[in-house]
Amino acid sequence: MSTDEARGALRRILRRLTASEAEIEAQELRRESAEAGGMPARQCQRGQLVSVSGRLRTVVYTPRTNLPTLEADLYDGSDVVTLVWLGRRHIAGIEPGRQLIARGRVAVRDDRKVIYNPYYELEPSR
Repeated sequence: MSTDEARGALRRILRRLTASEAEIEAQELRRESAEAGGMPARQCQRGQLVSVSGRLRTVVYTPRTNLPTLEADLYDGSDVVTLVWLGRRHIAGIEPGRQLIARGRVAVRDDRKVIYNPYYELEPSR
């Protein structure tokens, strides 16, 4: 191992020792997302057709008189993309803490990235 490699390894070890739990989790999510072929959520822009991978943070049913919605915040360690299923009250497997890959076109609503009626694949539970 060269001196530069040793310094880099020491730097990574020190970073992990001083990082908060949230920082470590975000780092792991970014790595898992990249391994699954997901685009980092922070790079997603309006109008792009994307595939994002991450963990569902929240899942909320919003009753509306004209069109109920199920909304879930997908976090990949870099940013959040809100997944919105129109006309749905519940979807089996869509629950907080679940890992999934979602595909769709990015929209922006209230300065938040949103994918409406995404195609999704649930990752096996760990």
